[in-house]
Amino acid sequence: MDIIYLIQEFIKILLDPGVVLVLFAATALGTIIGALPGLTATMGIALLTGLTYKMPVGYTFAILMGIYVGGIYGGSISAILLNIPGTASAAATAIEGNLFAKRGRAALAIKVTRSASIIGTLIGVLALALIAPQLSKIALSFSAVEYFLLAVFGVLMCGSIVTSDLTIKGWIGGLIGLAISFVGYDVISGAPRFDFGNINLSGGIALIPAMIGFYAIPEVIKALSKKDEAVTLSTEEYRQEDKKAAAKDPNSFLVALKNIPLIIRSSLIGVGVGALPGVGEDVAAWIGYDNARKTSKKKETWGTGECYEAIIAPEVSNNAAIGGATIPLLTLAVPGSPPAAVLLGAFMIHNIRPGPMIMVDSPRFIFYIAALILMAVLALWVVGMALAKPMTKILKVPSVYLMPIISVLSIVGAYALNLKPFDIVVVVIFGLVGYFLDKMKYSAAPIVLGMILGTMIDENFRRALIVNHGNPVFFFTNSPISVVFCVVIAYVILTQALSAERAEKLKVSNLLKAAVRKIKGEA
Repeated sequence: MDIIYLIQEFIKILLDPGVVLVLFAATALGTIIGALPGLTATMGIALLTGLTYKMPVGYTFAILMGIYVGGIYGGSISAILLNIPGTASAAATAIEGNLFAKRGRAALAIKVTRSASIIGTLIGVLALALIAPQLSKIALSFSAVEYFLLAVFGVLMCGSIVTSDLTIKGWIGGLIGLAISFVGYDVISGAPRFDFGNINLSGGIALIPAMIGFYAIPEVIKALSKKDEAVTLSTEEYRQEDKKAAAKDPNSFLVALKNIPLIIRSSLIGVGVGALPGVGEDVAAWIGYDNARKTSKKKETWGTGECYEAIIAPEVSNNAAIGGATIPLLTLAVPGSPPAAVLLGAFMIHNIRPGPMIMVDSPRFIFYIAALILMAVLALWVVGMALAKPMTKILKVPSVYLMPIISVLSIVGAYALNLKPFDIVVVVIFGLVGYFLDKMKYSAAPIVLGMILGTMIDENFRRALIVNHGNPVFFFTNSPISVVFCVVIAYVILTQALSAERAEKLKVSNLLKAAVRKIKGEA
């Protein structure tokens, strides 16, 4: 029945030309956003959430899902052509993809990654339609204890994986987000918290302006602080070689079909990793790439610009993660990735409450979102073919022209949400804070996730204590689900602590070895 509901919602969307047109345009815009270095699907969704606030709900979600799907795919274009991943999820694709371009096979690599993206997204949609309704039924048995532990697990996982430096920095970021979420009136007692007598803070920090500040402004500052430079691309060099190689290139879908076992594995990795709270497409792409490298029967072709597996695996994984990340978003109200975290804010703005009751309150909404992603897959096929060549020109736009436009859109998007001048102040302040945190290698993702899950953690923790008369032991014995969560949380903390200790010992060892070599050299 779930597949039938998906087909019915897809047909409804197909019969609405306005939604279809908007979805195609949004997918094209998302592809451009993803391809432009420094811009991400998360930033695109955050900007458009504010700008589409007054639009009909159908058009709003068509735009946001189109941006999401197009943004994740678009990062592979600049990764292949320029060796500059447009999004973090395309970083793994750049390793082999740019070697294809240097061998004069850029067009082939773009076609293959497009086919891989379409297949991965399609499998993610099927997983969303089949798994999400069943998971929502299981989630109905969740009490305050399980929701508290789930939210803690989400912050810990995001902090453990997305940080490029020390794990503790990711966890600190999550705690910063939690602290920000506590600003404003307490939902349970009604007491003001951390507003310092400022009326603008009494209602809390608005999520979308803060998110725009964290993601957009630091990228603008970093881009404008560099020398004025266009993204250079020797398009003519590639074009001549591509014309010669085009006649000999295999069909991209045939290439994909020859790698079906790899595609299935990468899709399962993408869905599974995407479903983990706060992890998302970036990690899914790297795990898919690493799995393909370890299981490849043609290891000698890796790093030669001829290995299709190296560009198929990460693209299938990061696009399958879209459906995977949407599963906990809709059924548990816990986003599986940074873009999904922004979508959660968009759902709440439009009075749609994801969670276990979604199949009761809005029984068709899961299938509607799945159908929008499915339609975006078709749009991606058309848009991918239409934008492949024009994108090489768009990528040459100098930052000095592009980033001021992004700044204006950031301010307008934040202000349009509530028409509050204070939201502009929030964008600027959080943008500057985000820039300095980025300089210190603190990721914005755990902070944003902490902001989103902070209320969930606070309310459910205190509600569980009230129900159980202040007995904390109940968190460990409430149900088999809570026991599993406690074990997993303890495992994550211990493994990350041990790995951090090993990394520190290795760092000290390397410093000592370097000092010994220097002393010997001087002697």
